[in-house]
Amino acid sequence: MSLSLAPVPPPLSPPPAEVSAASSPWPASTRVLPSGDLAVGGVALARLADRFGTPAYVIDEEEVRTRARAWRAALPDAEVAYAGKAFLSRAMVRWVEEEGLSLDVCSAGELELAAHAGFPAARLVLHGNAKSPADLRTALRLGVGRIVIDSTGEIARLAALVPAGSRQRVLVRVVPGVEAGAHAAVRTGVEGQKFGVPVAGGEAADAVARVLGQPRLDLVGLHCHLGSQITGLDPYVTAVRRLVPLLAEIRDRHGVTLPELDLGGGFAIPYRAGEPTLEPRAYADRVCGELALRCAEFGLPVPRPAIEPGRWIAGPAGVALYHVLSVKHTGDRTFVAVDGGMSDNPRPALYGVRYTVRLVGRASDAAPRAVTVVGRHCEAGDVLAEGVELPSDIRPGDLLAVPAAGAYHVSMASGYNLVGRPPVAAVRDGHARLLVRRETLADLRSRDVGE
Repeated sequence: MSLSLAPVPPPLSPPPAEVSAASSPWPASTRVLPSGDLAVGGVALARLADRFGTPAYVIDEEEVRTRARAWRAALPDAEVAYAGKAFLSRAMVRWVEEEGLSLDVCSAGELELAAHAGFPAARLVLHGNAKSPADLRTALRLGVGRIVIDSTGEIARLAALVPAGSRQRVLVRVVPGVEAGAHAAVRTGVEGQKFGVPVAGGEAADAVARVLGQPRLDLVGLHCHLGSQITGLDPYVTAVRRLVPLLAEIRDRHGVTLPELDLGGGFAIPYRAGEPTLEPRAYADRVCGELALRCAEFGLPVPRPAIEPGRWIAGPAGVALYHVLSVKHTGDRTFVAVDGGMSDNPRPALYGVRYTVRLVGRASDAAPRAVTVVGRHCEAGDVLAEGVELPSDIRPGDLLAVPAAGAYHVSMASGYNLVGRPPVAAVRDGHARLLVRRETLADLRSRDVGE
């Protein structure tokens, strides 16, 4: 089913800064309507809330496709793999496939969803620091293109599962000792965390030797991932400078020239107007340029680069919608409570992420006031946005929109307080359609099978 809307007028003059800024967290299709509402993908957000209820998530399909094309155009000879953990659905799988991207997955569930949606298995990459036997068997059954080995203990386990007479292409995830990322919990390129094998101390070189000793494994390259919300290119350049010598060492020690180098993702997006982001063309020029320079220095052919943007593609395409349930004045603070919260967006509680929030659905001339937007859950840490300005006449029943909500919201949603996970609707060219339905109480009860 679809929901249509008459053509949307251009933005009012002047539009709000958070909509017009070059580094805006809103989808590029966002327009301000005379009513005070916003339209995304040609559909008014208030109409979407009426149709699908709240909390709900809106994904701008054209924004997803445009952002995927940006990486594809900047790196035409590289493998660009969408990191499915950011947000995955059958529609997203189809969009990624149609835009020529590969798909990075982390579990048998994500593998099966991709297969069910018809994604080419050769363009699937399986990650994970602790892959279960079911994960590995599913990957081998489907014939995935790459499995990323994350520890030395995984090497023999995987090799034992590969059918006789066949070989599975693998990458070894290494830790280059590069600290990058917006929060300590997402800095994965340094030693002392659960991912990968360190380059320092020779552990990575040992893992490579073990893989090369397994006749059922075909080592095609190295992999690393530095972290998330990385705003500059220096960490990636440093990673290249530390990994190319390892490629040269592998050639000199084993006579093997690895043809691939996956530098992962972690590219920052703005969550509020004016925050920095990484541009694909700048990445291609500087990081791939550094790769070519260092390979020439060591007499190596340049390996095919691979990257894994997830948040960068999905995040700015998403908008979360909530209805206000209550407004409470406590001392000098104002709490605006909404009908969602940490069950559909745990990131503020996990990482202290700060969002912008906008009143939509009606116009207001009231003076702005700093408020704290909180969720409905029984946790003091259930805070969606702190210190954001909303009209001072904000009241129950108002509709709020949160941009940059397309990544790590629905994918990390939980069943806390049994409120049910929200629906996801796609918008494009003035039409809306449901991608993922709301989780109902009947769904939740069906899992409780007895005393």
